Amino acid sequence: MFKIIFALAGYYLFRLPGALIGYFIGGSIDRARSYGVGGVNPLGTGRRKEVFLETVFTLMGKLAKADGVITKDEIDHVELFIKKMGMTAEHREQAAAQFKRGSAAGFEIAGTLNTFMAACGQTLNLKQMVVVYLIVMAVADGVLDKAEVVLLEQIASRLGYSSVQFQQLLEMVLNQSHFSSGAGGAGQATSATTLADAYKAIGVTESNTDQEIKRAYRKLMSQYHPDKLMGQGLPEDMVAVATEKATEIQVAYDLIKERRGI
Repeated sequence: MFKIIFALAGYYLFRLPGALIGYFIGGSIDRARSYGVGGVNPLGTGRRKEVFLETVFTLMGKLAKADGVITKDEIDHVELFIKKMGMTAEHREQAAAQFKRGSAAGFEIAGTLNTFMAACGQTLNLKQMVVVYLIVMAVADGVLDKAEVVLLEQIASRLGYSSVQFQQLLEMVLNQSHFSSGAGGAGQATSATTLADAYKAIGVTESNTDQEIKRAYRKLMSQYHPDKLMGQGLPEDMVAVATEKATEIQVAYDLIKERRGI
C-alpha cells in the first residue's frame, strides 16, 4: 500500500526518478509493517531461536516444579525429551541450564514471557508451539496434574490465549497423542471412542461438514509445517515435536476420512 502512495507522491514531485525512489521507500515500509503483524523478518530469526529455546526449557523447569517437588521421573522425562529431539550438544547444555533456572525456588515466569513476547510475540505459530511443547512435556509421565494445568493456562493467557482457546488447544494436543506411533496403533482402530478422539485431535466435531474438517486439517498441517516454523525462528533441532504432531494429525485425519468416505 505504502509503495503505491510513495511512488505517486514521488512522481508528482520529481517525475519518474521520484516515483522509483518513492516505490522503494514505500516497499520498505510495507515490509516492516508486515513483520509487525506476523510476517517473518529474516534478520530476527537468530534471536528468535535463542529466545524460543530459553523460553521452552525455562518454563519446563517451572512446570516440573508446579506441584512443589521435582521427581527423578520428571528429570528423566526431560532428558528423554531432549534426546528425542536430537538437539546439538550446545543446545542440550543450554536447555539443561534453562531448565535448572526455571525450577529454582521462587522463579517468576513474567520476565521470561516478556522477553519471548518482545522477540516472538508477532509470530502466532511460535506462540502456539511454546504451549504445545509444554503440554507434551507435562503429559510425558502420563499424568496431567491440576497445578500443571493452572500454570499452563497462565502461560497461555500471557501469550494471548483466552481460557476457551487454551482448553481447545489442550484437548487437541491430548487427543493427538492418542495417534502417536507409540500409542499401540490407535490410529488404525475404528471404535467409536477412537473416532471421537480423532475429531478432537483435529479440533472439530462429527457435526462439522467434510469441507470444514478438511479446512481444519489443512490449517493444522500448515501450523506444524517444519519449514514454516524454522523460517519463523524455531531451532532446527527442535522441530521433531512439530513433525510428530503433524504425523499424529495425519493419522487422526486418515481415520476420519476412512469412516466418512471423504
